[in-house]
Parts: sequence; C-alpha cells; structure tokens
Amino acid sequence: MKKSSIVTAIIILLIVFFAVLIGLNYYNKNRETVKADPAAPNSRGQGSGGGSPGGGPPGGGARSASVVRVTTVEPGTIENSVVINGDVLARNQVSIFPTVGGKLTGYRYAVGDRVGLGAVVAMVDPSRPGEVYSHSPVTSTVSGTVLQAPFSIGDTVSTQSALYVVGDLSSLRVETFVPERFVSSVRNGLRAEIKLESIPGETFLAEVDEVSPVLEPASRTLRIRLRFIDRQGRAAMDGRIKAGMFATLSLVTRTRADVPVIPRSSVINTYGSWIAFTVDDNNIARRHVLELGIENEEQFEVISGIGLGDRVVTQGQNFLSDGDPVRIVD
Repeated sequence: MKKSSIVTAIIILLIVFFAVLIGLNYYNKNRETVKADPAAPNSRGQGSGGGSPGGGPPGGGARSASVVRVTTVEPGTIENSVVINGDVLARNQVSIFPTVGGKLTGYRYAVGDRVGLGAVVAMVDPSRPGEVYSHSPVTSTVSGTVLQAPFSIGDTVSTQSALYVVGDLSSLRVETFVPERFVSSVRNGLRAEIKLESIPGETFLAEVDEVSPVLEPASRTLRIRLRFIDRQGRAAMDGRIKAGMFATLSLVTRTRADVPVIPRSSVINTYGSWIAFTVDDNNIARRHVLELGIENEEQFEVISGIGLGDRVVTQGQNFLSDGDPVRIVD
C-alpha cells in the first residue's frame, strides 16, 4: 500500500472518531435537559407550541402579579400657592424728612419712644458760612412709635435724609412682592400662611388687604401687604412678632373645592402625557390618560380620565402595563 493511501485512511478514521464523540456529547446533554424539564419539547413534540391546561403562558407558568399600593379617589379641596419672601412692617410706617438741609442741632426722640402727630422731633440749623438763619423744626407727620433714628446731633442732613421712621406697632403688616406671572391671581382677601425664622415650627395666618395698582418697573413685581388674622378671619396679633422680622409666605392663588384629587406620586408623565393606573375588581391594572387641573406640592386635581371611587395606584406603577395582574398591599 502506498504511503499516501495510509495517510488518507488515518485522516478519515480521525474524522469519524471525532464525529462520533461530538454526537455522543450532544445526546447526553439532550437527555439531561429532558430530565431537568419534563415539559420541554421532545422528539414527539410534547409541549411545543402549546400552553398550560389553564391557558397560561408556554411552559405552564403563571404570570406573576406586581405588588402595588392604592388609594381611593375621593372629593377634596386643593389649593395652588406661590412661596415668596417678605418683611414684617409696622402699619402706616412713615419716614420723617426735614424741610431744609443743614446741621442737626436737636434730636429729641430715641427708638421705641412714642411720638404724636405734629410733635417736633428734631431741629436743623440751615446756616452757612457768613450767613445765620433760624433753626428749622422737623415735625412728625404721623403718630406712633419711633422705629428707626439713624442720626446724631451734629450730623449734616439734607431734605432726602430720613431722620426718623415712625410706625403703628399695634397692627403689623407683612410686605412682599409678587412675581409678574402670578399678578392676575392677586386680589384683596387672598389668604397666606406665614412662617418666621425667629419663631420656628409655627405658622401664622394672614390675608391680603393692600394691593399696589402698578408693578415695580425695575423688578416687574407687584407690591402687596397682608394683615395677620385668626382662623375666623378676625384681625389678630401675636406679641412675639416684631417689625423687621423676615417672613416666608405661602400665598394661595387658586382654590378648588369638592373635586377629585389624587396624590402626586400616582401620576406619571410619559412623552408629555399624564397617566395613572387603576385596579379593577379582578385586580388587573388599567392605564388611563388624565387631564389635570390645579396642583400643589402634594396633590393634583383630576378633570377627566378617572373618577370618584376608582382605586388609583400610588406605588409600584412605574413598571406596570395595561392589563397586568397586581397584588395590593397595605
């Protein structure tokens, strides 16, 4: 036999040998798969293309239910508000100016003193070098308490110098400036909750009682003033509140009563649409596109999409699809 024929025969035998090994390995793996999953397709086609006897997904497994929390849609009152900063001021707070400029020679009141309308509060000497004039009195244009007295005897003042700031401390006001985009909602009688840094943990009630007819040209804001009231709407005052305190106001601009409201956590914004999921009597999730009304930090008003009595999903809705089974937990 020729040497080339022997080499060819050896190669053929090696090919056959490796082919047999591969076949045996595949056969053994297939047997292990059948033992591990009797429902897997076999040579007679059992389990292929069919579902479980109960109509579940292939392989006989049931679709798992998503765990969710729900709340029932009920009528409620919702308020829309804007949070802004302001200052506590004395009512009728007025600055007192001299009618002439010169040297301050008499300064008759200190901070905290009471002054009456028409009282002489200071004297100004308008004399100049080589010229002598009579001292000019400065009179108070209001009655009240001296809140500021920034000058001292001997200071040079002008007709633009506020010698005193006088105000009525018996009735304090909160002054603030509302951004232009909220101006259309501002009117007398609007209520606000006020928090003061100097009295932490407490909230005071106030209502708008003065609205400027024009916007401030530099800031494009509207100046408003509010008075402190009690829960019945009567004027009220707390002795701990002082003029000059810094205030944070939550000003209610819109109120809707007896409307369907849902928690903010139940609403999802998807490609510009607001959606929510409800759960029906069979514990199946249903997807709804909502039309929403006013909102605040905690709630939305629902105009359409779901109604009173619906069970809306508040937790676990981010991975839901319409028709998914759910399991409700408390």
